[in-house]
Amino acid sequence: MEVERKWLVGQPPPEAMATQGERIDQGYLLICPDGSEVRLRRRGARRFLTTKSGRGLVREELEVELTPEQYEVLWPATEGRRVEKVRRVLEAGGGLAIELDEYAGALAGLLTAEVEFPDVTAARAFDAPGWFGRDVTEDDDYRNQRLAVRGLP
Repeated sequence: MEVERKWLVGQPPPEAMATQGERIDQGYLLICPDGSEVRLRRRGARRFLTTKSGRGLVREELEVELTPEQYEVLWPATEGRRVEKVRRVLEAGGGLAIELDEYAGALAGLLTAEVEFPDVTAARAFDAPGWFGRDVTEDDDYRNQRLAVRGLP
């Protein structure tokens, strides 16, 4: 299970943007009406196939690493359902990390922050930094699968 919250970000602190980032290419093989998805992700030299189900704060996730060859065979099937971004990982205190995503391509200008928690209680108790904007955890318009298909809301 994954317990994660997501926020829009307007203007992160300069030191956050100065942190070394890693490019992520993500494409969707399957997006179901109930919110379930099967996606491919290339992050640096590693490639993954991930299934997710559920919506909002708590979701079920299963991820397996692919060989470069497996990924390259599957990637064309994601055409028209992709996002590209640079992810910067920042300390959030208490053993938590902020994943600051700066989107590119058609989504250029969009910045989001995600924090994954050990449980729902920790997620609800989290005091977000002042530079975080609106919490969009429950807003389907800001799910990566929706951004990949429909673009910016």
